[in-house]
Amino acid sequence: MTLAWLEGDLTSIALCWRLDRRDGVAIGFTSHDRDLAIDGLVYRAAPGMTPSAVSVSDGFEVDTLDVSGALTSDAITAGDMAAGRWDGAAARLFAVDWRDPGGGSLHLTRGELGDVAIRDGAFSAELRGPTALLERLVVERTSPECRASLGDRRCRVDMAPRTRFARIVAVGDATTVTVDATEPEAGAYGYGRIDWIEGANSGMASLIAGSDGATIMLREPAPFAVEIGGLVRLREGCDRALATCRDRFANAINFRGEPYLPGNDLLTRYPGA
Repeated sequence: MTLAWLEGDLTSIALCWRLDRRDGVAIGFTSHDRDLAIDGLVYRAAPGMTPSAVSVSDGFEVDTLDVSGALTSDAITAGDMAAGRWDGAAARLFAVDWRDPGGGSLHLTRGELGDVAIRDGAFSAELRGPTALLERLVVERTSPECRASLGDRRCRVDMAPRTRFARIVAVGDATTVTVDATEPEAGAYGYGRIDWIEGANSGMASLIAGSDGATIMLREPAPFAVEIGGLVRLREGCDRALATCRDRFANAINFRGEPYLPGNDLLTRYPGA
């Protein structure tokens, strides 16, 4: 498709960012001096986002891009940044004709937000392109613990009966909450996850260190204050040990680890030790 607005002597180019958080929230920014409506999403002129130089190659080098912008209460807040709401958000950078935003766009780059830093009322983040996936390990490393996640396509444990909704009835210290439902068995929620459905933490999740009856112990404090009466979703967990996989889940056939493989300590053994 030919973009005629790129060929004139006087161009009317506006850069646009679209950010999609993992919880489904989408937000748009533009470098233009007024808001632009594109495909049903309003791209705000303030605070805007400023990219570093954009370069695109057809090689396998990892493409990265630095972006920066201001923190405002109605767009991106310091609290949301610190809480990790924007970690791993999908990002897309493209150019449009600000005179006719819906007349076609020029794709520039896409990826996900990496490391985010906050300083003096502004943020900066690294945008990692699709080629960053090439840095991942091709072959898994051996491990005595299971490398699958409970309920994923390799584990195959049905998580529907192991996921429950409950409400917060009491808050202890920063990492302890009590819900209105007792765990189905001792330690069922240990190594699991709690999804915050209502309250200031809505849309976020916290890892569970352990559970005792109706008491849930979190690995880290929730990003924001936990509200009594708030709805949460509890997912059972697994310590990735073979004994747990076999005895609790009857799923040893799908265990993804090498519990009987000798470790590095084998090299230090000697006769009579």
